[in-house]
Amino acid sequence: MIAPDAFLSAFFAIPLGSSTGQSQGRRYIVCRTALAGGKSHKLVAHQLGGGDYISLNLYLTDSSGALLRPCEMLADKVIAFVVAFEPDA
Repeated sequence: MIAPDAFLSAFFAIPLGSSTGQSQGRRYIVCRTALAGGKSHKLVAHQLGGGDYISLNLYLTDSSGALLRPCEMLADKVIAFVVAFEPDA
């Protein structure tokens, strides 16, 4: 699926590397990695003290734009997580 603009803005506001923050009232540890010279990105999040898990890949292509590929979960779940995520200061 093509990643929505609101998702992209929120995604790139998440710091590279590991960080903590909250989304939808839950606390998470998040790891965002840039690969292939910034053309590929991976995000993995684990809920602290809970069982929720988020995993996605984002591919920035010249021909198709920003392609969002959730890992074994619905795109709506990863979009809602990323848009609501607030990193700790």
